[in-house]
Amino acid sequence: MKMTWKNSVNDSKNKTRKRPISLNPNLPFEDVNSGSDANSAAEPLNEGKFLGNDGLSDKKPTISDEEAEERRNLAGEFEAQGNKLAEEGKYREALGKWEAAIILLPEKAVLHEQKAQVLLELGEAWNALKAATRATELDPRWSEAWITLGRAQLNFGEPDYAIESFDKALAIKPDSVEAKDDRKAASHLVKKRKQLHSTGLSSDERRFLVGDEG
Repeated sequence: MKMTWKNSVNDSKNKTRKRPISLNPNLPFEDVNSGSDANSAAEPLNEGKFLGNDGLSDKKPTISDEEAEERRNLAGEFEAQGNKLAEEGKYREALGKWEAAIILLPEKAVLHEQKAQVLLELGEAWNALKAATRATELDPRWSEAWITLGRAQLNFGEPDYAIESFDKALAIKPDSVEAKDDRKAASHLVKKRKQLHSTGLSSDERRFLVGDEG
């Protein structure tokens, strides 16, 4: 299998979804007019009044943006380190870097797809299948994610599902040579399986007979 580490990816895959910051109207802010009478102190909190005056509405989004940017930068460093390690054939080390990046940016499809690739190299087909599936969930319009999922399904012994994944990749990118070649391989396996079933023999028995004939 040809390994293709994504040193540079589309901007759409570098962006993560930000959760909207909701301000809790029941936070125990003290009344700035503490010298007023009891009735005044018991008035319900006017969120807009106090947050607008003391600047809290500006501070929270700024802090959140800074933290989000810091997480993106750190995840980018881990991803780059993983790419370099994978190119050097240090797959376990690369996997550790990408998993650290995923903790910081769990919704970045590229990280899950690259994790799936390296898991296939390590012979962990089931874990590769899960990682590739997550990549397609996060970015269903990315053909390479579907190709990697198809390869994981093929390695896991599911050529029928693999064909479906390669078809989805080709629907997105019809000129993909990788998807076409991998689909042919999956179709060949399905055809061989049907031939074995038609003989009424299990695959183990069939291998034994072929060996005897040689």
